[in-house]
Amino acid sequence: QPTVDRHATIGIDDFVLMDIWAKKKVPADSVYADITWTGYVGKSVPQKYIDIFTIVRDAQDSALEFVRESVTAGREIFGWQVDDVARAHISKHGYGQHFVHRTGHSIGREVHGNGANIDNYETRDERRLIPSTGFSIEPGIYLPEFGVRSEIDVYIGTNEIVVAGQPIQTEVVPILAQSD
Repeated sequence: QPTVDRHATIGIDDFVLMDIWAKKKVPADSVYADITWTGYVGKSVPQKYIDIFTIVRDAQDSALEFVRESVTAGREIFGWQVDDVARAHISKHGYGQHFVHRTGHSIGREVHGNGANIDNYETRDERRLIPSTGFSIEPGIYLPEFGVRSEIDVYIGTNEIVVAGQPIQTEVVPILAQSD
């Protein structure tokens, strides 16, 4: 979160990670939205950024599909299980040691809510993911030269899930690309 004392200038050829959260002021019990997107300040995105983003995106997709299948089938699901799915995908591609945070957190009236987290890294969250609750899925890979995270918000209904905050990022945004 940039401040007057802690910030950096964004310039050409920079890789930018934007973590944005907000909620409506009215009603007072509004629920937060929390998303993270990445972009490259240039006309086209270098392959190294595309490669890492693709691994992160696919880890997120794997975790989301695990949640979707579990909820649709009526299976009990726990936060640690979802974390394991995302972490396994990143590890399979050789970047497990660079995924240094939990996969997600509960979202509610607070951006980091008090429900089940998607975590088997910082803690093993053994709370069930239950209907009428929301959480983020936000795997990441953080290398010395740049980091990638992609974040979506998920709400569990009775027998379905809803992904909020559309559209979902599917590729790194080339910030200076010309649109047709």
